[in-house]
Amino acid sequence: MSTSWKNQFMWKAANMWLIYHIIVVLSLTTMIVLQSAHVKGVAAGGLPMPSSANNVETEDPEFTDVIDNITVPAGRNIKLACSVKNLGSYKVAWMHFEQSAILTVHNHVITRNPRISVTHDKHDKHRTWFLHINNVQEEDRGRYMCQINTVTAKTQYGFVKVVVPPNIDDALTSSDVIVREGDNVTLRCKAKGSPEPSIRWKRDDGLKIVLNKSMEVTEVDGESLELERISRLHMGAYLCIATNGVPPSVSKRIKVSVDFSPMVWIPHQLVGIPMYFNITLECFIEANPTSLNYWTRENDQMITDSLKYKTETIPGNPSYKATMRLHITNVQRSDYGSYKCVAKNPRGEMDGTIKLYMSSPPTTLPPPTTTTLATTTTTYSNELDMHINGIEPTNSVIVIDKLGIKYQSNLNEIGKSEQKLMGDTPKGYDWSKDKQSSATSLTSLLVWHSKAGSRHGLSPWPHHHHHLYGSCGGMTLLLMLRFMWSHMET
Repeated sequence: MSTSWKNQFMWKAANMWLIYHIIVVLSLTTMIVLQSAHVKGVAAGGLPMPSSANNVETEDPEFTDVIDNITVPAGRNIKLACSVKNLGSYKVAWMHFEQSAILTVHNHVITRNPRISVTHDKHDKHRTWFLHINNVQEEDRGRYMCQINTVTAKTQYGFVKVVVPPNIDDALTSSDVIVREGDNVTLRCKAKGSPEPSIRWKRDDGLKIVLNKSMEVTEVDGESLELERISRLHMGAYLCIATNGVPPSVSKRIKVSVDFSPMVWIPHQLVGIPMYFNITLECFIEANPTSLNYWTRENDQMITDSLKYKTETIPGNPSYKATMRLHITNVQRSDYGSYKCVAKNPRGEMDGTIKLYMSSPPTTLPPPTTTTLATTTTTYSNELDMHINGIEPTNSVIVIDKLGIKYQSNLNEIGKSEQKLMGDTPKGYDWSKDKQSSATSLTSLLVWHSKAGSRHGLSPWPHHHHHLYGSCGGMTLLLMLRFMWSHMET
């Protein structure tokens, strides 16, 4: 038999003994009152008269108001009121119905609970008896009975509901966990309170909870949270939140750590750099627990910080990510070759290789420039000139680029010549009739072009730019063909 059960048994036995003695006392009191009235009646020389024959009628006690039901948060103070009229010599008692415990009788406190007291208003016409309960606890909830000790006891009830904010039971709730990648994990959370609290889960970082490969949710309801085939994506802090409508809500933060061997990503496995330049090599690391990171050369000799080398590891987000960097200053011939970034933790080891080779120094060329050699305005004074160009007098600009290639900038007219040459061929024209005239016209064109160039101070074929008209032969040909076509039309 456990100690708590023995205490409960002894407590109930004491209460029953007390109730028995109170009933005996009340019964004896009633008998004494009745006997005293009988003796007085006999002493007066006759039998006691029925109460209906007396000049003063005695009314039975009655309750004048109901007992209010009360809902109270734990820790507050309350009082229950029981109002009675015509109480006379009768007594009022308070009892806890569920506990079968007498709390007070008249002005006396019977219970040993120091938080309970009783008062009454003597000046009230309807005398009111107050039951006070200080610092209400959850065990105080239930029905409270106010009773008058008439021959047939009169009673009425009031209900006290005690609400208790939720409280997470750490003994029954999961703590921080460390698992290996690929395992299944179940988190549990248990809370007490009145009413019974409800439990929901969410991630502390606001991300969705990954339940499995095909399901992600913002929140999960229930006392347990099951994570299948856990991965590094599950890593983080989870909140178990308990609510029952009674403020404040409470939560517990449970951290889930997922252990896995290091993984290395290399953005550039082959890096070229000229001599005497500085270079930074980079590796991306994922590992949990946090890995030991370092760099080596081909002979597996660890690289330490010096005037030549500087190493650093930059933490990432989430915490299992990091970036390794190796800074090499003033690259020499001996610095070319392979470099390894190595990551180790209790779950394993991994490395990645970067090859550094010599590249050509960069050549910085200025942007291409153009120089205007001459700008001339040519005025055509005869019909032949107008036929050749088909336009009014225009500006002709000759430029030379950085490579010494000279060209004529009047390109719009070339486009027009091409369109006319391709689109306006006369139908049924016999080219054989005018072979001689065409050859004569071509000769005339070349002679005219030479004269026109000389007239404006420009040699049509300068000795130091023999490649000029080779590159502009297309333009010359178009002009020649246009002249031939115009000549044949006329």
